[in-house]
Amino acid sequence: MTRQPNHLADLLPQWHRLRDAEQGEPLRALLAVIAEQSDRIRTQVEQGYDDWFVETAAEWALPYLGDLVGHRPLPGYERVLASGSPDATADASRRRLAEVLSPRRDVAATVANRRRKGTLPLLEELAESVAGWPSRAVELSRGLAHHQPVRLYGAATPTADVRRAGRGRLADLRDSSQLDLAAGPFGTLARTADVRRADSRRRQGGHTPAGVGLYVWRLSPYSVTRAPAYCIDRARNLYTFSVLGNDTPLVTKPEPEPHAAHIATADNLPDAIGRRRLSERLADYYGPGKSFTVWRDGQDEPVPMEDIVVADLSDWRYRPRRGQIAVDPELGRMAFGSRSAPRQGVWVTYHYAFSEEMGGGEYVRDRPRTPGATVYRVGPGEAHERIMDAYAQWREDRAGGRCPGEGIIELAHSGTWQEQLDFDLEAGDRLQVRAAEGTRPVVRLLDWYSNRPDALNIRASEGDCAPGEEPRAVLDGLLITGRGIHVSGPVGALVLRHCTLVPGWSLEEDCGPHSPQEPSLVLESTTACVEVDRSILGTIEVIGDEVGTDPLPLHLRDSILDATGHHREALSAPDCRHAHAVLHAHRTTVIGEVHTHAVRIAENSIFTGEVDVARKQLGCMRFSYVPHGSRTPRRFRCVPDRERPETRMVRPVFTSERYGTPAYAQLAAGCPDAVGRGADDGGELGAFHDLYQPQRTDGLRARLAEYTPAGTDAGIFFVT
Repeated sequence: MTRQPNHLADLLPQWHRLRDAEQGEPLRALLAVIAEQSDRIRTQVEQGYDDWFVETAAEWALPYLGDLVGHRPLPGYERVLASGSPDATADASRRRLAEVLSPRRDVAATVANRRRKGTLPLLEELAESVAGWPSRAVELSRGLAHHQPVRLYGAATPTADVRRAGRGRLADLRDSSQLDLAAGPFGTLARTADVRRADSRRRQGGHTPAGVGLYVWRLSPYSVTRAPAYCIDRARNLYTFSVLGNDTPLVTKPEPEPHAAHIATADNLPDAIGRRRLSERLADYYGPGKSFTVWRDGQDEPVPMEDIVVADLSDWRYRPRRGQIAVDPELGRMAFGSRSAPRQGVWVTYHYAFSEEMGGGEYVRDRPRTPGATVYRVGPGEAHERIMDAYAQWREDRAGGRCPGEGIIELAHSGTWQEQLDFDLEAGDRLQVRAAEGTRPVVRLLDWYSNRPDALNIRASEGDCAPGEEPRAVLDGLLITGRGIHVSGPVGALVLRHCTLVPGWSLEEDCGPHSPQEPSLVLESTTACVEVDRSILGTIEVIGDEVGTDPLPLHLRDSILDATGHHREALSAPDCRHAHAVLHAHRTTVIGEVHTHAVRIAENSIFTGEVDVARKQLGCMRFSYVPHGSRTPRRFRCVPDRERPETRMVRPVFTSERYGTPAYAQLAAGCPDAVGRGADDGGELGAFHDLYQPQRTDGLRARLAEYTPAGTDAGIFFVT
């Protein structure tokens, strides 16, 4: 806390400092304590001045500043500020929730927003500042069909009346572009009146004379830059944008709006790119710096836009002409001419949609500092071409004493590494394999050997290790497909951070798992403490001595554990026996059954399959969804709850349960509030708890009620 602990002692005359040094510096120690208290007072005075301004005010002062201009935070803001926690993760979640309940930007713009009350651009700005969602505001009343007098069709009809003349006409079935957009925020077809209100919580309508709709996109766009495409097995001229071989809808790379009075268009939003829109505006979406780009045969220049044709590749029936490339943006597929198929590969840059920064990607990741670590970069133009070459160099440097600290193998680009990975660790080893900033590397584990498994092996040599000298392995930012990870031996810790171990090993075209019964992580005869943070992985299988060893700890935070089915084992031992592990689950979505030794703590989580623990007397489950028939430790405010009869028939409802789809593991809009708002802080249960989408929705509804004209029927429509 003290900025200058010796600044008071330095003000003493030299003679006093010399006498104090002769006696062991007791005066300096006393002045250091006084200096610490003076620094505390100085910090409080400086913060008191900063609290006069909304940009620098402390969290507790924001409601008081907002009260001066009539701004009201959502209920619960004071309780959130008072619930301080020594846990750094919990404190970060508290700060995010406080920002959602009373956004600093919203408080600062209160007066300016009131001057623009009732305008559509203001509603879009509110969605961005209050909820953090891009949006498009639509005056639904303008699309309402109505009868018009015959005089409007005369030759002397004014210009304004001519515009209204088309509002009541029937749909033109020959105009397919308007028919494609009829159900979305960009539709222009007239509709009959709908008595359901736009702000209805059950079934929304909105096409009333006072209807206003705010269409929001909750899924964010994420980029994949210069990554290899996937060539399907049955042909050499058919490709998918996704390196996993599954269909991935392409989304727009949003462009900033030119001015504050601009109404958002499809170019400003992370909207899915349709075939017709791409065909009509190919130049707006294709090319370097735009939504997607294609390279072939290792060329530096992308494929010319003149060679791109838009087609429906649902059944791979379309055959492009020689020199052409057929692109289907809705499925993320490409087809080359059979006589002009690429010989040296295809690379793509594109954008996909997902709920949050999880499972690895080109987004910025918070990585702990590793002072004294030695970095070995891998990739084209780097010191090492293969991961195992960098590993061999690290082992050599480790043996020679040239790498006393942690060794970091950094994958330098968003490419694909196809090699057999075997990491043998010894006492004191600290190895980290991570993705470089701004990259999403893919590790493909192929069928290399016919007589043994081909998993990514992390092994520790047998022997006694001094306390604190157990080997440690960290995987950060990797997407692993084809096989899983196998850990054996006395490994001290295994950390999976922002990683994806594809559930079912690999994907089919429709995002179905290729091997749903295979585990993604096997822990065999190991004492490793497994930590999974903001990651996606398949089944975890634990094989160990249940008599002679203690159960290994397994920590899941903000992650998805997917067994690809509710009745498959997400965590267990072979033959569906209890895993010799103690589970700690925080804000986690588990798709499948859990059979484990004990559950120490499970909070704000979802378990879609039955939970069966061997030791019921150990641990607690709080604010979680646990199905009927589960054998668990004591529960507190879980769903279903015997004391709350209204929750007995509650089930979590997901938009999608297949990895590879944009809305994977996202709670649907019709999910019951007992799950969608069942967390201890009123947030949703599961892996996306820290998005605080219920609080964002409530805040946006409150601002809509405040900034729309009286009598207006305004509602929020979720596009994604």
